[in-house]
Amino acid sequence: MGFEYALVHIKYTIPPAIILSLIYRPLWTKLDIYKVAFLVTVVVVSTTPWDSYLIRNRVWTYPPNVMIGPKLFDIPAEEVFFFVIQTYNVSLLYLLFSKPIFYPAYLRAERPASHARGPRNTQWRPYKLLGQLFFAMVIMTGLGMVQGRGRTMYMGGLIVWATPFLMLLWSLAYQFIIGLPRSSTIIPIIIPTLYLWVVDTLELKRGTWVIENDTKIGFYLWTGLEIEEAVFFLITNTLIVFGLIAFDNACAILHTFPDRFPDVPSFPSPLMLVKAFISPASKYDEDRIRGLQDAADRLNRKSRSFYIASAAFQGRLRIDLLLLYSFCRVADDLVDNATSLAEAESWVEKLRCFLNISYGPLQEKITVKDYVETQFPSKAQPALLQLPTEYLSAEPFNGLLQGFEMDLAFSKFQEGRIMSHPIKSELDLDLYARRVAGTVAELCLELVFNHSYTNISGEDGRHILQAGNSMGVALQYVNIARDIGVDAKIGRVYLPLAWLDEEGLTLQAVIKNPHSTRIEKLRSRLLDRAFEIYEEAREIIENLPEEVRGPIRVVVESYMEIGRVLRQGDYEVKAGRATVPKLKRIRVAWQALNK
Repeated sequence: MGFEYALVHIKYTIPPAIILSLIYRPLWTKLDIYKVAFLVTVVVVSTTPWDSYLIRNRVWTYPPNVMIGPKLFDIPAEEVFFFVIQTYNVSLLYLLFSKPIFYPAYLRAERPASHARGPRNTQWRPYKLLGQLFFAMVIMTGLGMVQGRGRTMYMGGLIVWATPFLMLLWSLAYQFIIGLPRSSTIIPIIIPTLYLWVVDTLELKRGTWVIENDTKIGFYLWTGLEIEEAVFFLITNTLIVFGLIAFDNACAILHTFPDRFPDVPSFPSPLMLVKAFISPASKYDEDRIRGLQDAADRLNRKSRSFYIASAAFQGRLRIDLLLLYSFCRVADDLVDNATSLAEAESWVEKLRCFLNISYGPLQEKITVKDYVETQFPSKAQPALLQLPTEYLSAEPFNGLLQGFEMDLAFSKFQEGRIMSHPIKSELDLDLYARRVAGTVAELCLELVFNHSYTNISGEDGRHILQAGNSMGVALQYVNIARDIGVDAKIGRVYLPLAWLDEEGLTLQAVIKNPHSTRIEKLRSRLLDRAFEIYEEAREIIENLPEEVRGPIRVVVESYMEIGRVLRQGDYEVKAGRATVPKLKRIRVAWQALNK
């Protein structure tokens, strides 16, 4: 009886597990726990027979004086624990690097050449076939090495055991294995592999475990590390990452296509995951995938803070939140980028008509798809067609359009078509903020209510929606405070005229010099008002269901951090706007989830 093998875990495998757990702790979701537990179970069940066979055939051995004693099918307890801890550590590293990824955007429909709409993405199929051919050749090579026994026994056994699993995972998830960012696929393999190579070298030299001379080739990667051991850790870490990718691939299929999988539980069963995998890529809804890719790209370009925050949401809730954001951004851009006031007004009317059709009776003569394809530019169409109106009320959208009309009132005022400025008092500013931001917050919370597994009563739901609307106002106040200079360049001043009078300022003075001392005083007033509303609404928002409370907090705190840095003057300026450095945004998100 000895503790040398146990000490390996105490010194080398458990400390990384503790560190990774502490880092990832605020990001844990129930699906993450299920994913890791599922994979650990698969690894232990699939590895035990192979490891037991090699030990019984003395391919490798363990001196009796290095083990505590208990065994499972001749496998030391420390070795079984190694299966678990290695899988856990690699899984956490993968989760950390892949957290921001929006997986539905990496699905690809694969039409056959004879498809009515023509082939699409068929260039991916040769990669699948080439991979399968490669793995088949490796398996044949391994079988030959095993049959030859002797010095190729260990390497051959490793290849024959591991490669069929790799081939299966490749066949199921090759789209994601090829398409996902290398940072989320390669790094979680390379870092643990290099680390375990060093650990293995040290322990082989100490004799904690021994590879018998007549079962190894005799080639060393470096002094003390047999090539078999190097390949073992590389291939097992690859198996773990491929397994995690396959799990995420299956979940992406389940969550992306509600028409094919209408009811997806929080913990999809193995049978449901298999059903997702056997769903042919040629049956994927291309329009939906295109809409999701478009939404993810737009969010990534237009709002990095919200993109990072959105990673804290799960499944269909994250999908629908991105689609909602995409619609709001497209609608805003159509109006803002119009070449004339008349064109901008026509876009508002077309958007109103789109909503009337979307929420109108089923017997409407014109369909939403027909209207969008004939009235809107192609780049805007996916955002409108994929808007999840079945979960959302029409009223907040109408309020949003009224907010756009308040923006257009600035142009009418400049042209002399109306005599009054649209923001005369603080009440006008509150009304504007509620229309352009409070409504969006309400829509986000409606999605939360519809996708949450926690039931929220009617009265509680109304209070939360009201608080959400107020929180949207607070965020819009921060937005206005940040963009005083940017808005001035296009002739817009959102500061209430009453505030300007108090400071002895005119609209023209603000447009001419938006960074004067008196305007900075008004910026501070905007921020004070923003934080006042924020404090009032925050307590009620904390009554949201547990699974979304943290992510909502991330969204709010990420944006309010802009207000904090404006107060402190500690910010970067990009395109005339104050921004929060990326590392600081990540730290704010982590702290928000930790509360």
